[in-house]
Amino acid sequence: MESLRARLRQLRGWPRRGMALALGALAALALPPTYVLPALLPSFVGLVWLAEAADRPRQAFYMGWWWGWGFFIAGLYWVGIAFFNDSRGYEWLAPLGVLGLAAVQALFPAVAALALRLVPGTGPGRILVFAAAWTAMEWVRSWAFSGFPWNLLGSVWAFADAFLQPAAWIGTYGLGLVTVSLAAMPAVMADKGWGGHRGWLAVAGPLAVLAGLTVAGAFRLAEAGTAVVPDVRLRLVQPNIPQKEKWARELRGHHVARQVELSRNPSETQPTHVIWGETMVPFFLTSEPRVLKAVGLAAPEGGLVVVGAPRGDVGPDGQRQVFNSLHALDRKGEVVATYDKAHLVPFGEYVPLRGLLPIGKLAQGTGGDFSAGPGIATLRIPGLPPVSPLICYEVIFPGAVASREDRPRWLLNLTNDSWYGRSSGPYQHFVASRLRAVEEGLPLVRVANGGISGIVDAYGRVRTILGLAETGIVDGPLPDAPADVPPYARYGDAIPALLALAWGALGLLVAWRGRRRTS
Repeated sequence: MESLRARLRQLRGWPRRGMALALGALAALALPPTYVLPALLPSFVGLVWLAEAADRPRQAFYMGWWWGWGFFIAGLYWVGIAFFNDSRGYEWLAPLGVLGLAAVQALFPAVAALALRLVPGTGPGRILVFAAAWTAMEWVRSWAFSGFPWNLLGSVWAFADAFLQPAAWIGTYGLGLVTVSLAAMPAVMADKGWGGHRGWLAVAGPLAVLAGLTVAGAFRLAEAGTAVVPDVRLRLVQPNIPQKEKWARELRGHHVARQVELSRNPSETQPTHVIWGETMVPFFLTSEPRVLKAVGLAAPEGGLVVVGAPRGDVGPDGQRQVFNSLHALDRKGEVVATYDKAHLVPFGEYVPLRGLLPIGKLAQGTGGDFSAGPGIATLRIPGLPPVSPLICYEVIFPGAVASREDRPRWLLNLTNDSWYGRSSGPYQHFVASRLRAVEEGLPLVRVANGGISGIVDAYGRVRTILGLAETGIVDGPLPDAPADVPPYARYGDAIPALLALAWGALGLLVAWRGRRRTS
């Protein structure tokens, strides 16, 4: 370990930056859908060694930024695919979109690396402070620059249901805190006095915490029920329409007719409610009576169809507004419930600083920017329990997917991941949805144009699924929400915040005591 650290510290200039970049990209292998968890160890250990070897704190910040740039380029490469699914000649923006987004996101690991460098001495104390700072920065990136908490590190455990259960208690942020501590702690084994059994004891600390959480998670699953909502059977419609064809004027009617046909497919147990994905009605639905009646035909007898569609309106200032909306329609084509998306995608659904940037939004189908809805809502749809609707990436924000004052009984996520082809993006999005289900203790239904669509219970277990790039329908009951509300759903980010503060305080105490012994 000491020889490896020495060799890494000898790097200077671009070789050092390149190494940090490569180590960050290596960590992305642990993300969904690959889950190469061993990659986290050399990646985080290398980052610790590079940061602590910096001559000045700002150099540690730079090393953290280069590491973060590699991590987010490798983890968000699929963003570039969206630019090739547009017909307006935006392909040249693909590398700028990926590199620019990654450059902004890299600022957050850079702050964590700076915090590590500012802790005096050696030993496990600085690792605990680093993990606490990392967790704080994951929370900050959930709201800074409009917020983008994609690929939180806790998502690397989604390959096993038991590993996800701690999110019900400490949230995905807390799960990431333990993960970073475990991945970075072996770095202390190269410190003077921390080789041998002392180093292994330091590693055993976060490992024991993770093991304890996992065992508790396994017990939680063993006691989990499988109850479903009576007299409710859902049909998820996944037409898999290519993104380049979705808004083609001459094909829009055909797309709607195809989804109506899929919705009406016979089965042994007919659905009570049919659900389509985000903007899968490529019309201003409430302004098109004939389209309303046509879409209403997808609703089962006595039931409803829930669809995503743009909605036009006139604002208080008399200006036209366009919303990315969800509508519930009865068989007559009458709208019985509506939700407008509140958290919009920068550059996808609106252009920040539009007066200064000579580009349009990426999303097709409307002339100008989308307008934001009022926020989180609990919707009452006839025949269904109260639901919190979430459109597209609204589902990625921990603690911001369900009202605490008017708690829903399930979550509904309509999305359109066809922008990103057969990349890792849709898998990462689906995992984020599962984590929200565990955190909130609520079942989640997800419907996507080209996948991944599925029904997830309140424990993050996938009950029904239609895979990526598949065409068809999938039917299933709606899992019932457990009576017990998980701690994270009750108290939100206060739990991981207090945990990170305690973690960081312990780290500073350990570092201070270690410094006293060596002085």
